[in-house]
Amino acid sequence: MTAPGPTAFGIDTDVRDGVAWIVVRNPARLNALRLEMWEALPATIATLARDGDVRVLVLRGHGTEAFASGADISEFSSRRKDAGSAAAYEATTARAFEAVLGCEKPVVAMIHGVCIGGGLALAACADLRVAADDGRFAVPAARLGLGYHFSGVERLVRIVGPSSAAELFFTARQYGAAEALRIGLVNQVVPKAELGEFVARYVGAIAANAPLTIRAAKRAIRETARAEAERDIAGLTRVIAGCFESADYAEGVRAFLEKRAPRFRGE
Repeated sequence: MTAPGPTAFGIDTDVRDGVAWIVVRNPARLNALRLEMWEALPATIATLARDGDVRVLVLRGHGTEAFASGADISEFSSRRKDAGSAAAYEATTARAFEAVLGCEKPVVAMIHGVCIGGGLALAACADLRVAADDGRFAVPAARLGLGYHFSGVERLVRIVGPSSAAELFFTARQYGAAEALRIGLVNQVVPKAELGEFVARYVGAIAANAPLTIRAAKRAIRETARAEAERDIAGLTRVIAGCFESADYAEGVRAFLEKRAPRFRGE
């Protein structure tokens, strides 16, 4: 893992066995995201997306007590004090969210403990969310009086549906991991002591699969979220055709016939 810098907060990365672990670090505030951390995320994601050795990205919080407790509210009086500064701040967070959403590689959020506000918004940008049974989830915007950006509302509606999203926003209450699983906010819930090992196996299995096939599937899933008239079906068709023309496709068929595990290279 990259060595911590001179500050007590930051975004750390560690690449092992095809998996990039991206760690949100601000332990003094339960990994609340400061402006500098939001600013660092797009470049971090872009670098890992270009790395040919990386098959899967995992977002997690430092330690085991929190994924992220949200945006660092201690900054709001100076960096989000009025409509103008709030708009600039939200533009920065929007770039971070779009970087995660736009990554062609699978992104998994690994969630211990607190996952609230901006932390939940970040986790919602991942393709998959795996939580420990101590996970706590909430959107507290209604208790702060701030206006929640449309794109964040839209993402949560797509994940949990309009009725559950309404309850998240209107009540601003905390959900436990079991309830988050019930409404579809997370994909898996495991005992806290087993989360690290479970996620390592989970993403390891994804990393072992054909990267081009996963990229095509992610692209197709993304297209379904667009209005029908705006879908790039021609581009998607080219990506899918590329799977059948790849060395990985030949390897997958050969491995199946030879009754062995395939060795995919992403080409």
